[in-house]
Amino acid sequence: MPDIPPNFATLFLATGNLLNLALPNRLYYENQDGYTQQEYERKIAWTGERFRALNADVLAVQEVWDEAAFKDAIGASGLRYDFVSVPGAENTPPAGGAQGTPCVGIATRLHVENVRSFTEFEPGFVVDVPGLGPHTRFERPPLLATVRMKHGQLVHVMSVHLKSKRPKFLQDANGNAIEDRDDRKVAARASLRSLLMRGAEAAALRCIVIDLLRGSGTPLVVMGDFNDSPHSVTTQLVAATSDVAYDKAARDVALFNAYEMQGESALKKDVAYSHIHQGYPEVLDQILVSEEFMPGSHHNLGDVRRVDYFNDHLHEGRDRSRSDHGFVRALLRLRTN
Repeated sequence: MPDIPPNFATLFLATGNLLNLALPNRLYYENQDGYTQQEYERKIAWTGERFRALNADVLAVQEVWDEAAFKDAIGASGLRYDFVSVPGAENTPPAGGAQGTPCVGIATRLHVENVRSFTEFEPGFVVDVPGLGPHTRFERPPLLATVRMKHGQLVHVMSVHLKSKRPKFLQDANGNAIEDRDDRKVAARASLRSLLMRGAEAAALRCIVIDLLRGSGTPLVVMGDFNDSPHSVTTQLVAATSDVAYDKAARDVALFNAYEMQGESALKKDVAYSHIHQGYPEVLDQILVSEEFMPGSHHNLGDVRRVDYFNDHLHEGRDRSRSDHGFVRALLRLRTN
């Protein structure tokens, strides 16, 4: 009998760092003014326009202080998402949004089977940070949603935001500096703290990835702000893509950069960056996919058709109503037969 060509269902996924999305007149950082009502409305309108352009089935976001603000931005998009969640940033009394640091969230129009937020590191992955002590938990807990597509296929989707490269200077209980920030050696030690914290978070996230993928057969997509490039040590701690080169069995628990997995017909533009730092473009915001999207794999269930970067606004000047990160969207396909 002739081979029956496969039928595919499409899945649009997108990620974006929203740059301190918070309700108006709300002090989220001690050294930063809250948004006025006018500023808030401008930020919500701009963010809503981005969401509408992305039109993703699953939207992973970072830097949300207030879940209510995220819902306002979705409302401004004109799109419908039945599931919206930003654990730690809820605004239902007595909760008053995120405190200390913003949170990650997910919105989707797909059916959600399960949702889970990861806070603590697995035992054995705690790292001692000079001057701070043991780093035992994610500053911004990754959020996992297991969604079911219309044809029944389950997909794990995770929103992540790893520690930034910004130097971690020591502060007192009131947030006042207790180190000489002009001392070059102190600055080096502060940068080392950030690196150790991001490395510990990456290793802890790797443990979660392994547990989700090992022998499961359920596709996994990890999206978000990794605060480092795709081939950096910390990103590869999460993905372990390089292990596949000498160990085919490592594919089972590896993650692959969706941009590099695009089909040959995809237009791979030379504008694939999501952030500009001191004039230099870089990719901090990434979409990683599991082996099920790898062509030729025995466990293949689909492919990556296209990855697009929405980053024109990065050249429009600094304005906190806009994000300082680009948005990344991937079009995936999954077989239905």
